[in-house]
Amino acid sequence: MSTLAAPMSLNGTVATYCWHWQGQPITCIYETLGSGQPVLLLPAFSTVSTRAEMAALATRLASTHQVTALDWPGFGESDRPRVDYRPEFYRQFLQDFVSARFDQPVAVVAAGHAAGYALALPDAWSKLVLVAPTWRGPLTVMGAPEAVRGGVRELVRSPLIGQALYGLNTQPAFLKWMYSRHVFVDESKLTPDYIARRHQSTQQPGARYAPAAFVTGGLDPVQSRANMLAYFEKLAVPVMVIVAEQAPSASRAEMEAMADQPQVQSARLPGSLGLAEEYGNEVAAAILPFLSAVSE
Repeated sequence: MSTLAAPMSLNGTVATYCWHWQGQPITCIYETLGSGQPVLLLPAFSTVSTRAEMAALATRLASTHQVTALDWPGFGESDRPRVDYRPEFYRQFLQDFVSARFDQPVAVVAAGHAAGYALALPDAWSKLVLVAPTWRGPLTVMGAPEAVRGGVRELVRSPLIGQALYGLNTQPAFLKWMYSRHVFVDESKLTPDYIARRHQSTQQPGARYAPAAFVTGGLDPVQSRANMLAYFEKLAVPVMVIVAEQAPSASRAEMEAMADQPQVQSARLPGSLGLAEEYGNEVAAAILPFLSAVSE
């Protein structure tokens, strides 16, 4: 496979946000395109999480809105320090970023695990769109006990064995298998060029720390479905849930539970856990009428 440049740009204006966590500066990358009412795009957490996943969705939304997409700290082109990645870390980051970037509530589109973090900040938003929302990391879904998950997380964080294990789990062949199993529906989209880009994003300094937390359930925003649904009871703003029709059964059951909440607008689209990326244009078409009401 050829060596490619950094993760794909959205063809917008790239900027940095310097955030401080427990006295440590962390530089985060975000990108803005389009004009109009603002919309914040939050990519899903994964081993290869990057704002580039939102490219098609961002481009379509930018025809009528000012779109901001970010790389979470620990992922994409943002800094990846060796810190203790946990829900409190990301909740505080999101709250601080929104306060610094926007002077009034903003519409947010959150994919995957980002949904739980968006729901935890209800006062920050004018509208919420949750795309294929999840709250359980891979090992949590598999039923691994907390002690086992914690042990795996610390092993991957270790200097030598951890890097070797991480390397095995980010080889191009493994990434393609992972995508074809439960991220993308159309395997023909997993071209050598595409997989090479995703593999490169896993090779940055410090790349293993945040993904290790995600995979082992360390970034799960809640501990039960009841906790997740309780967020909806406190919402005073419109919310829309997009269910991925081909998502794994356990994950789809959680999406359907959220979509069934009485105050939620919902839609169901083809796709799996990578719905926001693989079917970005279709997602945009489904949510634009919902988002456009912000400017009315």
